[in-house]
Amino acid sequence: MPTFESISALQAAIHSGSTSCRDMVEYYIAQIEKNKALNAYVEVWAEEALQQADKLDRKFRENPASVGRLFGVVLSIKDNICYAGHQVTAASKILEGFRSLYSATAVERLLAEDAILIGRTNCDQFGMGSTNENSVYGPVHNAADPERVPGGSSGGAAVSVQTDTCTAALGSDTGGSVRQPAGFCGIWGFKPTYGRISRHGLLAYGSSFDQIGVLARHPADIALLLDIMQGPDEFDSTAPEIKKQAALIGNSRSRRIAYFPQTIDNESVDAGVRSVTRAYIDGLVAAGHQVDPVGFDLLDYIIPTYYVLTTAEASSNLSRYDGIRYGYRSPDARNLEETYVLSRSTGFSEEVKRRILLGTFVLSSGYYDAYYTKAQQARRLIRDRIREIFRDYDFILLPVAPSVAGRFGEKSEDPVAMYLSDIYTVLANLAGIPAIAMPAGKHPENGMPVGVQLMADMWREEDLLQFAGA
Repeated sequence: MPTFESISALQAAIHSGSTSCRDMVEYYIAQIEKNKALNAYVEVWAEEALQQADKLDRKFRENPASVGRLFGVVLSIKDNICYAGHQVTAASKILEGFRSLYSATAVERLLAEDAILIGRTNCDQFGMGSTNENSVYGPVHNAADPERVPGGSSGGAAVSVQTDTCTAALGSDTGGSVRQPAGFCGIWGFKPTYGRISRHGLLAYGSSFDQIGVLARHPADIALLLDIMQGPDEFDSTAPEIKKQAALIGNSRSRRIAYFPQTIDNESVDAGVRSVTRAYIDGLVAAGHQVDPVGFDLLDYIIPTYYVLTTAEASSNLSRYDGIRYGYRSPDARNLEETYVLSRSTGFSEEVKRRILLGTFVLSSGYYDAYYTKAQQARRLIRDRIREIFRDYDFILLPVAPSVAGRFGEKSEDPVAMYLSDIYTVLANLAGIPAIAMPAGKHPENGMPVGVQLMADMWREEDLLQFAGA
């Protein structure tokens, strides 16, 4: 069975009778088994997905007009998004065996439109990482080269789309965790404006940064899923009233695009990534778009600002995992204090503990103003400067990362190097703006995928996706 280019192509095939929901689920289950060694999935709901497929096929036979907008669409969800009655662990021992009591708002809205969920995908623990090596289930391998990482933290979600084991995938993006693995795996990855999709049911890492995002093969699929998931939610006060949009088609009118020269013409940027990005810019100019270099003097502050704020929020958010109410509890604990200490010490990975310690430090009374307050001020300056650029330009273009996907151990052995690999993606989360990663080409030497990303002003997802669709 061939890979369908888009959801609309898949649904057209089902309506014509050339395939069915059951056929699609069986195909995806076979693909999951075929690519099992890549370790993209931590749990597959095969029987449940087949039952749902049969139910939808019957519904379609009885009344074709009664099926939802996602009829025939099979999705994977990252292991930090809640689905009622199913395990969710954030790839961490601290939530070992925990089953969610409710579904994320985004998941409920997708199911209401007849989506089929096929399984939960591997990730870095609590979304903390850029390589998907930081998981209690082991690392995920990149299908383009199994000796290399897929990116993180939504590496499993990216590989699930890359290997055609689902139609599209839900991930989460705190500082590029959807876009970076999308770039490394040669697919599309999208994060919306902060608040456009409710965070209810997404396990919190950095609450003022986290967003549910989409990984897919076509921007029209992203537009459709966004249309369904977006909107106000009584469980998330940051989700505002947004006018619903229909699935988008391409719009090729001339656009004004800014880029930061220091993000491309920099000795720390891989030469192959630089050449592919330059070729992409040349292609945009040849297509009639205005692409200009723009100065941005706050680039050096992006990573420190991001990590001070996200670790502070993580320190607070992860305090709820204490070994008392749910999840892992150390069997060696003899009293209350040991229950806390041993459960958290054993349940969290080294990277999670490192970020909790960093966050606790910057929030401590002696350092709060020196670090946390200063980082908040820097975030405001960065956001204001970005908004100024959008007065004159439609989009900002950046590479997804300074290099292609690395080999295992290259970044995970050096936390600072791993943090710096996020330098081009965290900007969108700091500013709360939408961004999309797009396949730009192959590295001229090793053939690995290279991605570029476009960012737009707040609430301008339609423009971004229309341009991507063109």
